[in-house]
This record gives sequence, structure tokens and C-alpha cells, in this order.
Amino acid sequence: MDVQCLIVDDEVELAQMTQEYFEMFGVSCACCASGRECLAFLEKNKAKLILLDINLVEESGFSLCKKIRETSNIPILFISARDSDSDVLIALNIGGDDYIKKPYSLSVLLAKVQVVLKRMEAMRQQGTGSASGECAAKGSMPDGCAESGAESRVEKDAVSGNTNGGGVLRLVEEKFCVVLKTGGQDGKEIPLKAKEFALLKCLYEHRGTIVTKEQLFVSVWGDAFYSDGTLNVHIRRLREKLEEDPSDPKMIKTIWGTGYMLEV
Repeated sequence: MDVQCLIVDDEVELAQMTQEYFEMFGVSCACCASGRECLAFLEKNKAKLILLDINLVEESGFSLCKKIRETSNIPILFISARDSDSDVLIALNIGGDDYIKKPYSLSVLLAKVQVVLKRMEAMRQQGTGSASGECAAKGSMPDGCAESGAESRVEKDAVSGNTNGGGVLRLVEEKFCVVLKTGGQDGKEIPLKAKEFALLKCLYEHRGTIVTKEQLFVSVWGDAFYSDGTLNVHIRRLREKLEEDPSDPKMIKTIWGTGYMLEV
């Protein structure tokens, strides 16, 4: 069975109500009440995204997310009544794509889900999907399907005047990695997650100019509904991987109240 949305929530009535509402608008769903049911479902079926509650009976949604991330990059949207900043940061750090606090509006939740589904379908139709043409649970990308094939390979060099000793920043799309050159020599490839790469690519394409938060949300996540926390976590990850001193970034500059700028 293939569904667009897999709802993992031990509040069965709420999950069923969400399913019924989504299916009224053409979004096919399935419900699981535990992590065990979720993993069993994904072994035999496909889903394009997961709505995952944190407080499950047998194990936490955090633990389940880590297990799913061992084999899949399927988009995971956390839903929870827990609203502390630490919970949000944990959810995003372990691979969650968004964090939606309960109680939520079904219409807003549906809008978030539809945006993700629409973007994934657009990517598939453009021929940048997986080999099977589907964003299945196994091997799918959190921001849509990964680009594949030799024609999708793009390497871009930017001579840096003030980064890592005047090195070169090179993006390699087919591998979702970045190479930092120093003294004319290639450094090691630094692997990035799909959204980290998409974020860096957006900043790179507008290097030397300010990119607003709204621009980044639309470009990387496909809509402007995401929270600043989501963006901040991904920026921090990039700095930890690319900057010599992440606490004093030289490449990815914060433009307070506006957005970010890549200086290379």
C-alpha cells in the first residue's frame, strides 16, 4: 500500500480525525499507534512523509526518528504537545524537518503537508527523482527527491578572498558534498545532508548579497511556514562543518533581523 502521509500517534482518535480530514482533500493516509507499527508498515509499504508524535507509548518519537533515519530520508514532521525549545532543537537535530505544536489547526497542518507533497511531485516530474521515479520511504530525500544521473552533476567554484586562507569553495551536487580548497589543493569532501546542501547552494548562488529568511524557507523547504528554529539549526550545522570557528563564522554571516549572507 502506498500512502502520501503516515500518521504515527498514540492518540488514536486525533490520528483518525486527522486522516479523515486529509482524505477529504485528497491526501491518502495511514495511521500507526506505535513505533513498532510504524516500522512494520514501512517494511512493506511506502509513504511520502511522516507525521510523528513525540510521546508514544512504547518508545519516544525521537527514538523512532533515529531508527528511520538509519535507512531513510523521508520527510518527518514532528507533532507534539511539548513546546520547550530543547524539544524543538532535539527534533530538528536528529533529522526532523519541522516541529508542529499541539493543539494545531488541521487546515494549517494540511497546508504544510500539501506543500511538501507538491514540491516532491514537482521534483519527480522534472526528472530529478529516484531511479524508480518515486519518493518512497526508503531512500527518499527530506526536501524532495535527490537529483540523479550524470546530467544533474554540477560543480561550482568560487574563489574566496577571505575564507579559509583564500581557498576555494566547491559544491558537488551529485554527491551532496562540498570541498574546501586551500593553497590550490583540494581538501577532503565534506558530506552534507540534503537540506544542508540545498541551503548552502541557495546562499552560494546569491553569494555576496543578503538572502532573507523567507527566501531561504521558500527555496529550501518549499514554503514560508517553517520556524526560525528550523533554519537556525541547519545554519549551525553548516557552520560546524565548514567554519574554522563556528562561533565566529567567516563565511556564513548572520544579518540580524533579515537573513544570512555567504561571503566567498
